[in-house]
This record gives sequence, C-alpha cells and structure tokens, in this order.
Amino acid sequence: MRVSKEQAAENRRRIVEVAGALFRERGFNGIGVVDLMKEAGLTHGGFYGHFASKDDLAAEACAGAMAASAQLWERRAAAGGDGLSTLVTAYLTPAHRDNPAAGCPIAALGVDAARQGGAARRAFTAGLRPFIELLDRLVSGRSAAARRKAALATLSGMVGALILARAVDDPALSEEILDAARTAFAAPDADRA
Repeated sequence: MRVSKEQAAENRRRIVEVAGALFRERGFNGIGVVDLMKEAGLTHGGFYGHFASKDDLAAEACAGAMAASAQLWERRAAAGGDGLSTLVTAYLTPAHRDNPAAGCPIAALGVDAARQGGAARRAFTAGLRPFIELLDRLVSGRSAAARRKAALATLSGMVGALILARAVDDPALSEEILDAARTAFAAPDADRA
C-alpha cells in the first residue's frame, strides 16, 4: 500500500524522533532496526525506504537530538536572570540524570559517537558547536580566547558530571557529583585569564 508524501514525511520524522530517544537511552548499537521500527509503530520493511543504512539514521537522529537540545539551552539561557547559572542548574539535576532518553545527547551519545562512522561523528561535531557558542557568550573571561577555554571547560565539566552521576551505583555519590558540579559551574570564577 502506497502512502502519501505527507505520511511518508511524518513516518520519517517519527523514526528519527524515536531513534533519537532510543539511541540516547541504549546507545547506537543498543537497538536494532527491527525493534526501532516497532517502537516507531512501523514495520521494519519500510526502514530502507527512508534510510540507506542504520548509520544514516544514526547521523540524522544525532543531528536532530543535538539541534533540539541546543534550542532548549538557548531558551533556558534567554529566560532571564543569569543564563549560565540557569543552564547549569537545570542540566545537573536528578531528573535529567535519570532520564537519558529525553536528556542531553552529548552526555548520552558522546562515547558512542566516538565509535561510529564518519556521518554520525560529523553530526555530533556539528551539533556540539552551538552549545560551545552559547556558553562562550555566557561565561566570563578577559579575552575571546579565555572565554572560549572557559566555555569548553564548562561544557566538558557539566557533561562529565552528568555521565559520572549516571554511572555510579551509589545514590549519595551521584547526588554529590551533581551538587559539586552545580557549585563549580553555576557561578565560576569571574577572573579567569
């Protein structure tokens, strides 16, 4: 049965959205095409009508998840007050830690992206740049180079803290990691060189 162009576009959008969540939850290799299509409410036979390979889907889903997350960061930073503090506080929460499928694709897919082919890595790299650019506008520093370093360190610290908080099996240690990172990155030293 043929589907309309509109329905085909909606099906593709749904596949990418579901893949983005499932890849963040289980990793790129943690779910196969059959199960992914089932979760999208479609048959696996239709997959190759939309994508040449699972790698192509991984790249598109990564790009989509990164773009959506970057837009969320922009909205949070623009919501008023200290944008950096708002971002850090919203990012380093137990709710975010406990829901990788709906959370930050940098923390959820970073290690996996390093093991992927060129398309997924390119999508990850391109998707990372808006986060760095936003933080570069929010952090303090005496020069553009100092702000760039502070932005990279802040992003790395936030993501690393979330990954560690998810990885440990001690709830108290997990909370301690989140709290320490919130303290370190929500109000960083304004006198960075």
